[in-house]
Amino acid sequence: MNPARLADAVLLLHAGFIAFVVAGGLLGLRWPRALLFHLPAWLWGAYVELSGSLCPLTPLENRLRAEAGQRGYEAGFVEHWLLPLIYPVGLTREWQWLLGAGVIAVNLVVYAGVWRRWRRAS
Repeated sequence: MNPARLADAVLLLHAGFIAFVVAGGLLGLRWPRALLFHLPAWLWGAYVELSGSLCPLTPLENRLRAEAGQRGYEAGFVEHWLLPLIYPVGLTREWQWLLGAGVIAVNLVVYAGVWRRWRRAS
């Protein structure tokens, strides 16, 4: 597989992971064991946002794009639609803190719902 296609696959994986971090706790409403996978992902996502760390998928994707001779994200659906969601222009530390706090808040609400449902079923 060529590096450009691998970079696109990494970008899709990254977008899927972000979606799972943000909303994956909802799976716990139906399948409580899904939280065993969601909790570490959620904690990692919150850590990356709040600490300003770089997700390891980002340098991997950039390396693959460089190997493919790409200088940016100017072609195709993946680059046009997903990149602005994952790498928004003007992302500041303050926005990262707000995003991280939002991820924590949304998932605390979801986890509380899962907990209540689990307690009622017990």
